[in-house]
Amino acid sequence: MAACVGGTLEVGETPVRSPNRRIRRNALIAAGTAALTLFATTTPATADPTRATKGVEDKTAAQIAALQDIKKSLSAAETKVDSALIVEQRRRADVSTRNKLPSLQTGVEVQSGDTVLVDIRAHKVTDDLVNAVRGAGGGIRSVSAEGRTVRAQLPLAAVGPLAERGDVRRVETAVEAKTFHQADRNAKAKESEAEEATKEAKAKDIEARTQRAIASVQAAKTGEGDRAHAADTARDQFHVTGTGVKLCALSDGVDSLELSQASGELPAVDVVPGQEGSGDEGTAMLEILHDIAPNASLGFATAFNGDASFADNIKALRFRLGCDVIVDDVLYFNESPFQDGVIAQAVDAVAADGALFFSSAGNEGNVADGTSGHWEGQFVDSGVGVGKFAGTAHDFNPDPNAKQVFNPLSAASTNVPVTLFWSDPLTRSFNDYDLYLVNSSGNVVTSSQNVQDGTQDPYERINTPASGSGLRLAVVKFRGEDKYLALSALGGRFKDSSDGLKGFATPGVTRGHSAANGAISVAAAPAATPLPFDLEAGDPANPRGPFPNAFDGAQKPERFTSDGPRRVFFAPDGTPREEVRQKPDITAADGVQTSVSGFNPFFGTSAAAPNAAAIAGLILSGNPGLSTTEVKQALTATAIDIAEAGADNRTGAGVVRADLALAYTGASPQPLAKAQAPSVRNDADGSAYLKPGTTSTITLPVLNSGDGMAASTSVVLTSPTAGVTIAPRSRYYGNIEVGQSVVNTFKVTVPAAQAIGTSVKLEARVSYAGATSPTATSFQLTVGEPSREVKHFAYAGPVVAIPDNDPTGVSVQLPVSGIGRASQLSLSVDGATCTTADGATTVGIDHTFVGDLVGTLTSPSGATATLFQRSGGTGGNLCQVVFTDTATAAFSSVTSNLAPFTGSWKPATPLSALLAEPADGTWTFKVVDVAASDRGSVRSVTLHAAGYV
Repeated sequence: MAACVGGTLEVGETPVRSPNRRIRRNALIAAGTAALTLFATTTPATADPTRATKGVEDKTAAQIAALQDIKKSLSAAETKVDSALIVEQRRRADVSTRNKLPSLQTGVEVQSGDTVLVDIRAHKVTDDLVNAVRGAGGGIRSVSAEGRTVRAQLPLAAVGPLAERGDVRRVETAVEAKTFHQADRNAKAKESEAEEATKEAKAKDIEARTQRAIASVQAAKTGEGDRAHAADTARDQFHVTGTGVKLCALSDGVDSLELSQASGELPAVDVVPGQEGSGDEGTAMLEILHDIAPNASLGFATAFNGDASFADNIKALRFRLGCDVIVDDVLYFNESPFQDGVIAQAVDAVAADGALFFSSAGNEGNVADGTSGHWEGQFVDSGVGVGKFAGTAHDFNPDPNAKQVFNPLSAASTNVPVTLFWSDPLTRSFNDYDLYLVNSSGNVVTSSQNVQDGTQDPYERINTPASGSGLRLAVVKFRGEDKYLALSALGGRFKDSSDGLKGFATPGVTRGHSAANGAISVAAAPAATPLPFDLEAGDPANPRGPFPNAFDGAQKPERFTSDGPRRVFFAPDGTPREEVRQKPDITAADGVQTSVSGFNPFFGTSAAAPNAAAIAGLILSGNPGLSTTEVKQALTATAIDIAEAGADNRTGAGVVRADLALAYTGASPQPLAKAQAPSVRNDADGSAYLKPGTTSTITLPVLNSGDGMAASTSVVLTSPTAGVTIAPRSRYYGNIEVGQSVVNTFKVTVPAAQAIGTSVKLEARVSYAGATSPTATSFQLTVGEPSREVKHFAYAGPVVAIPDNDPTGVSVQLPVSGIGRASQLSLSVDGATCTTADGATTVGIDHTFVGDLVGTLTSPSGATATLFQRSGGTGGNLCQVVFTDTATAAFSSVTSNLAPFTGSWKPATPLSALLAEPADGTWTFKVVDVAASDRGSVRSVTLHAAGYV
């Protein structure tokens, strides 16, 4: 029996987190027919086929026809534009189109000024393209030359003209992503709504926690993950703590980084400049890394400025910051399951360079636990046509004697993204598949029908609505060959419907860069208490962890953890290359405590991945020469089997234990002896300064901050500065115990011709018994006595507006002369009368939300220091503020109640870093507003500098 179904198009929002902090609701029918005719083994009980064809078919057919007309009318340039953007333009420009599509929502978020956040995919990113985007009124958000992508806030009207450029391959709504923090669906929806509604509330929460943290430093404690993995036992037994290893994370952001540092939860963290991101999952991940490997160095970069930027930041962590172990917890929805894209290629690049890369396997469920919303397999032509002439529907039912073109979703599968991929190479899909979401009444809720004609990705994407019943998905081959498909309701579940449809799910939801050959994909098992909510109503109880004991073979994995394996069809360049990858690789703990609000406890494979990464850090710390292959072997060979015997598609090799892994590799506590800042005593006059033609006594401490004794330590002190002599060249420091410093002295003679204000560079090479030996540290010591005369160089230009939410910011120039080499620097934000008034003209910087701002100072030589970085919360205006290294408190500790901000503060990074080169020339003070909806301007700032006697 055939049922002709139709209806208006309805869409809803999803709380899945996205880089543009809002969810795209892709509800577009760009190609269609007069009606959608789909056959199933069971007709929906609530839909009378005869009645269903009356009163709704004409309306549905008219709406589909209107969308079909738009698709047929596309120009050559418009075929390169996301169809959702095209429809949004047409509906806004044409009243008749709006009338024909009264209920359609495209999901395109149009912000103030009729702008949209887009990713401009180019054949090559050039300055000319970037300037063209700016010339079209676009605000640049990120630029990736290697990823060939520009992300910009662009006027909707400029999308089409920009697509006409020959160097533009595609313009699409900004691709979205999610992390794998497993939180209650209702709670996440409320959090998302609160985040969208007010950044003020978030800022106030961080301020309150900052004040509490400053007032009381947390006592040391053993974390649940630390104990469950027996990492505390491993540290005690093998005396390794992460010495000599750098652990780095990628996630959304580190908003509460300074708070965690103030409370003693984190040490210094090396953040890729300008890539601190927004949100706090990164802070929580860093705390997990630090709990297990407390002596390791830490680094961070955001993954939420687009897929190309994410790939760039993976490489930046390895090639710029020198990270040994990298971990992330992010999936971009456009990451193909069948081919390694730009992010996966970046993972393989850093792995090939010797880094270990850990990634969350995902929280998308698995077939064994009945929690999966994934189906993949070969397209099977059901013989059921779509409309009068275009396309046939896929048959999900493997029974050759029955047909089912719908795959039903559970009642809880609302607010989730749904993706469809097929086995064509990226950017070269000649086969055109479409995706429909239908409800139990037969109404089409939303659909994705982009054109694939040889230059596009094999990819369609929709979101399920915020509410609805009887939702089910249909895949339609609009044109082309029968291909292998992957259909994923990310966070949803395929489940038998009440009206007789059977839910079909298959293993393999894990995909993207987590499934790259260079990645170690991490599943989750609870460390302590069970997940405190049901994934869906009526589910079995969630498993409990072993805390205060360690993991053993009785442990059960989380029911939401994603399964593999991952089938791949193409090499990264798109040439055919089939392989099946065993994923996930290992399992680690989630449900662990952090000090970060919203991540206490922290569930999901987002928490599991950093636990595994930190254990790898301990292994490397005790075995500095171990290869990445050997580290992975140690983790998998000692993992405890907790599911099917042997490696399985839910938990990989099993749950890892630090004590077992270190027993497998063996481990030696490594010393880490480094020279510390020297002190100077001039032998001629007793001053604390090097002077031309004199000899000074240099006292050089060496600190052992490692895990083992630095035996037979010696220091060779040299200088590449011409004419400088050092005697003796080397000194023996003996044995330096853990945590101890030893000092020794050297004589440094400066030539008479050495200019005042120039630097003498000293290079200290510390050698000792240990794999981390030698270490090298350099110091710049300035020649001459600082002058007490301070000169002032004020900005004399007009008031300049600070662009809202624009990384290009605004800059003012500060010409400096008559200083030569500077001995000291400070910068003041001036003002006559200090007030928090909006648009105040008597303050140095007026801004309605100082917590949005990042201020930097750049010297004539190009060196840059950060003065303030997103501190101040909701407070308005900076007035009579002095940034100086001699201040007692850092500006990062300010709270909004101090507004308007005044007084002396330490900058975010020391101004002393700008003293290496002559001060004369043009200095640049720059202010960037990194969040939307606030305004301000730079009015009055002054650079203060002193030279030398």
